[in-house]
Amino acid sequence: MNIPANLKYTKDHEWISLDGDIATVGITDFAQKELGDIVYVEVETVDQTLNKDEVFGTVEAVKTVSDLFLPVAGEIVEFNEALETNPEVVNTDPYGAGWMVKVKVANAADMDQLLSSEDYKALIGA
Repeated sequence: MNIPANLKYTKDHEWISLDGDIATVGITDFAQKELGDIVYVEVETVDQTLNKDEVFGTVEAVKTVSDLFLPVAGEIVEFNEALETNPEVVNTDPYGAGWMVKVKVANAADMDQLLSSEDYKALIGA
């Protein structure tokens, strides 16, 4: 299972990377495997400011629909529009081309409350 050490994680199986004050958010390799074949990603929160842990969208797999939770407070500045026509890229490249949103982080201290790769591995028993 792929759990990159340079990312932070949530207990809800989102990952986040920070570049300046812009964070990129997606779901983990573990999450996409648990969901199965992803057929649709919906994010209707672009240009909205959300609190940490608020729902920013949903991911739909063949068997289920799951909410996506924002790991940090901030403004959703971009949605990965490639997912509209190729949602399955979340399955094949969850940490690369399968990213979901970019967020202008309101409070960098939110990052300190997230899980390290080691903590996340312990959470999922990897």
